[in-house]
Amino acid sequence: MPWVVLALWVGVLALASPFAAKLADVQHDRVTDYLPASADSTRVARLQEQLPGGESTELVLVYHRDGGLTAADRTTAREQVARVAGDHALTGAPRGVPSADGATLMYPVATNEPGTDEKKRDAFVEDVREVAHSEGGLTVEVGGTGALATDAAKVYDSLGGPLLYTTVGVVAVLLILIYRSPVLWLVPLAVAGIADYLSMGVAYGLNQAFGTTVSGQSSGIMTILVFGAGTDYALLLVSRYREELRRVERPYDAMRAALRGCGPAVLASSGTVAAGLLCLLAADLNSNRGMGPLGTVGVLCALVTMLTLLPALLVLLGRRVFWPLVPAYGSTPKVRRSLFAAMGTSAGRRPRTVLAAGAVLLGALALGALNLPGAVKQQDSFVDRPESVVAMETLAKAFPEQSAQPIDVLTPTGRAEATLAAIRDTDGVADARRGRTGEGWTEIAVTAAAPPQSAAETATIEALRARLTGSYVGGPSAQQIDLVDTNARDRMIVVPLVLVSVLLILIVLLRSLVAPLMLVAAVVAVWGAALGIGGLVFGPVFGFEGTDPGLGLLSFVFLVALGVDYGIFLMHRMREESMRGADPVATALTALRTTGGVIASAGLVLAATFAVLTNMGLVQLVELGFVIAVGVLLDTFLVRTYLVTSASVALGSKVWWPGRLSRAPETEQRRPEQPGRPERQTEPV
Repeated sequence: MPWVVLALWVGVLALASPFAAKLADVQHDRVTDYLPASADSTRVARLQEQLPGGESTELVLVYHRDGGLTAADRTTAREQVARVAGDHALTGAPRGVPSADGATLMYPVATNEPGTDEKKRDAFVEDVREVAHSEGGLTVEVGGTGALATDAAKVYDSLGGPLLYTTVGVVAVLLILIYRSPVLWLVPLAVAGIADYLSMGVAYGLNQAFGTTVSGQSSGIMTILVFGAGTDYALLLVSRYREELRRVERPYDAMRAALRGCGPAVLASSGTVAAGLLCLLAADLNSNRGMGPLGTVGVLCALVTMLTLLPALLVLLGRRVFWPLVPAYGSTPKVRRSLFAAMGTSAGRRPRTVLAAGAVLLGALALGALNLPGAVKQQDSFVDRPESVVAMETLAKAFPEQSAQPIDVLTPTGRAEATLAAIRDTDGVADARRGRTGEGWTEIAVTAAAPPQSAAETATIEALRARLTGSYVGGPSAQQIDLVDTNARDRMIVVPLVLVSVLLILIVLLRSLVAPLMLVAAVVAVWGAALGIGGLVFGPVFGFEGTDPGLGLLSFVFLVALGVDYGIFLMHRMREESMRGADPVATALTALRTTGGVIASAGLVLAATFAVLTNMGLVQLVELGFVIAVGVLLDTFLVRTYLVTSASVALGSKVWWPGRLSRAPETEQRRPEQPGRPERQTEPV
């Protein structure tokens, strides 16, 4: 049978291979891939693609010298800009705009040459940067929306190979430490790699069949989920398999028993993650809606490989795969006082006190969320300041009286003149000029009198939208406004969907109402505490100027869905013990002793995989990785070990209400410090 499974997997990989190799071809990080589907700014971006020349790439060449530009500096600027104009078809003749103090000169340039091709856009930006170079004390920087997009693309490119290699390295180190075996760690790691390759092929199929958005962010998260969740499932299966090998002679029979024992928990845990992620399909934000299916693909591919390919490989390799700690048939593990037994005992002695103290701690940490900075501005979204950000900062200081990036208005061509007049008559508008015309639409570039993404510029954009009926207002600043508004709307819709879907799965699995409510309340508390810790460190420690508008929603979906995983592992084992007739205290403490090591190992792996994101160059990725990693650690070492165990002890059999187990007669509860079932040795899981 294991050989048959291997043969089937060879066929599956042969079929998936051509599609997996094409995923990079359909991965895009265009502005429309991250914008709300129904927002004005998205309509503007899409209409601009239809205008003559397609989407325009807008740059600003910034020339600056402390103390003032010289005549030679201005000559250098004109020569460099002329060379750019000679090498590329610009949409208009560049015109220099000097600052009031004479220290800065900016040349806005734009071209339609790249269209929607991101590689051509990046090539254009890099070519301009080669031409516009600093010399002799004159600093030259290339900024603008096109340069910002190119610098962001460099970060998203790092979500491919570098993210994969870093994730694999982190998981490999942790598995070696957990298993303390020179061979065993290779098996789940190799299977996770196969799951990742399979997920790439399925993701490409979703894109071709349903047009699912594939971005650098969503494909990177998919890889992290494959290795994080897949390794978690492997840890649980291997731990149970090790137990069964001591009781069952043949590895094949031991694996069957292990799958019967932990299979339902693994299926339910993957089901909660998949259900939670699929709720993102209700989001209006394109990047979030695309992340839902891709994340689900990653989890399900990890599930399938870990429940089919991994068991087959382990059976074929036999007991020797555990060398040097081989579980011999009929052997009994050395009984040692484990950390989780001690933690369970302390939680069991005074469950209400522990529960109250934990709730107060989580609540206090959650207050830190009040210190979260406001929405991050586009130029503040990089961890390290690339050239485009430095250029925009120079412009902000040199031209404090007006915006350095345009507000784009698309209006029906027949009403272009009336729209232009209305725009110029709007408070906060410094300038407005007609742009391209085509497909029944005319583009108008508007310059606000206020700095980019300031409160005054926001008021100008809102005034334009209120006044210009039938027209669409977009551009970078309008996109940020739409992102904030849409994320607020998505939270109101997606959060209840996630809670309901996860709760229903838990009710079906645990045949109880109280236990699922307890688990969901616990993970929501963890989410609040993790966000609070983020509020305490993002600004003061990391120096971030803002928070990604989607942080709250994405961290909620991942922490609730993934956090419930560990609750399922614990409560499923607790239910098994209850069905054997054990009293409530012994049930809770035995479940913690037998699953504590697995949950701790799985939590460390999952937290480490998401922590990889903190090494990426975008603030939103660092914030997301930090909050999820911290939340997983809180959930693993505080909530599961102490709070859920304490609540289960305090509730007794009522935790299974209204199921059959809640009506079982209460037996005399055994004190946790008295002898009971043998405690597991602290051997590798």
